[in-house]
Amino acid sequence: MANIKEEKVNIDGLDVNYKIAGREGPAVLILHGWGGSSDSWLNVQKELASSGYKVINPDLPGFGKSSPPLEAWSINDYSDLVFKFSDALGLTKFFLLGHSFGGRISIRFSKLHSERIEKLILCGSAGIKGRRDIKSLMIYSAARIGNAIFTPKLFLRFKEGVRSFFYSFIRNRDYVKARGIMRETMIRVLEEDLLPDLDFIHLKTLLVWGEKDKMVPLRFAEVFKEKIGGSELRVLPKVGHSPHLECPQELTSIIKDFFK
Repeated sequence: MANIKEEKVNIDGLDVNYKIAGREGPAVLILHGWGGSSDSWLNVQKELASSGYKVINPDLPGFGKSSPPLEAWSINDYSDLVFKFSDALGLTKFFLLGHSFGGRISIRFSKLHSERIEKLILCGSAGIKGRRDIKSLMIYSAARIGNAIFTPKLFLRFKEGVRSFFYSFIRNRDYVKARGIMRETMIRVLEEDLLPDLDFIHLKTLLVWGEKDKMVPLRFAEVFKEKIGGSELRVLPKVGHSPHLECPQELTSIIKDFFK
């Protein structure tokens, strides 16, 4: 099994922590989901590195051991960070794998910097709002309404408590766990619909989805497949939103087949 080394690089004043395994071979960049970190993808990283790939697995700013952004970030900000991160590590061409929130970033990055990507994998990718994405709509709407209601100083002290209760009620644990800048970042991220970006992706693309994914249901994968020309979809039976944790070996096997 390949050894994994943990390192840091400073980008625009932010310390970005990352794990790297395999010093030779084609480069693979993995972008984790919201609330995750490089630790979430360790099993897949080890397997890929053992198969001859150089695998880089960063903690995105605000997660894991990386510094949080200094202000609320958008998808563009995260995409810019990935570009500068790849520059700092000398990655001019690589396979890009994005899961959930990392998929959002991968979509925007693919639109803006397709010349850097060998092939693209979107695993349970978020990013499409649509009329069926009721939870995202509720989160964003509640946040904006909450800001309006609790602006007066008299009610300001109740704002976070009421917000947290609401997000607990709709079972959005990510928002409840987030603090400060990362809460505002989450709202900015959810606000943006990346559906129009898909028309600009002309890369060889693999979509990997869990059949039982409740966070980003399989019906969204069909939209991705329709919009990204030539993409292929692999559905994992009885698997939810985290195939990298639920069936890492099966997922790694699918990834390696696609890379070949």
